[in-house]
Amino acid sequence: MAELPRAVERLVDLALEEDLSLGDATSEATIPAEATGRGRFLSKDDLVLAGTAVAVRVFERLGASCRFDLPDGARADPGQFLGVAEGPMRALLAAERTALNVLQRLSGVATATRRAADALASAGGRTRVHDTRKTTPGWRRLEKDAVRAGGGLNHRFSLGDGILIKDNHVAACGGVAEAVRRARARGNAMLRVEVEVVDLAGLEEAIAARADIVLLDNMDDAAMAEAVRRSGGRVLLEASGNMTLERLPRVAATGVDFVSMGALTHSARAADVSFEVEPGPR
Repeated sequence: MAELPRAVERLVDLALEEDLSLGDATSEATIPAEATGRGRFLSKDDLVLAGTAVAVRVFERLGASCRFDLPDGARADPGQFLGVAEGPMRALLAAERTALNVLQRLSGVATATRRAADALASAGGRTRVHDTRKTTPGWRRLEKDAVRAGGGLNHRFSLGDGILIKDNHVAACGGVAEAVRRARARGNAMLRVEVEVVDLAGLEEAIAARADIVLLDNMDDAAMAEAVRRSGGRVLLEASGNMTLERLPRVAATGVDFVSMGALTHSARAADVSFEVEPGPR
């Protein structure tokens, strides 16, 4: 029984406690304690699979075994079997909902990311999609893992692993150039400095102040293309705000390096996965 990272193990603890703190009244009333069985996971969507290790762990915690035939990041078609769990029937039924919640949520994130990455690639450029910190509280590591499974990149995991000067920082410092100057003077030399700008004048300030990355916030496609021209490769450019699948090929065509999308995690639709059980030998 391989352990997951401590934060994920805590999340499994909380999820199982949420469902089983008073036991399983239905299974205890209807299923003999000695009954065994197996259940199969079935994809009912076009999806990219994610969250399998956590789903396996949920079954293991309750005394059942579980395995998946596909790795995280694999595509699955509707009707495709994904994996199987076996063991005490009561354990299978108790683990079912928690395991499906994880698989459906994280596969939804991976699927949304894959669609965004494919839309960017359709423009024939090198623009990559990455996530944001707009994640479900407590689920950040899992959701960011799912973004990678879908072909995306991770941005910051926390406030401490990168300097990202946002609009409120700029306002508090009195301008883009001053905010970047302070970050350069007081920040960790190992951390890249990124600053958000809303127009081309802000871009020029950021470049002059020696920012490493400039976030182009809510700029239209023409302004982003001009920002790429003006920067001339001196800084990395990230586009953010009002990103949709339909727009992504046009954004990639401007030549920006990255597109960040909070929707990958905060608005991903859960993938449709079912779990079908059958009794074991009597």
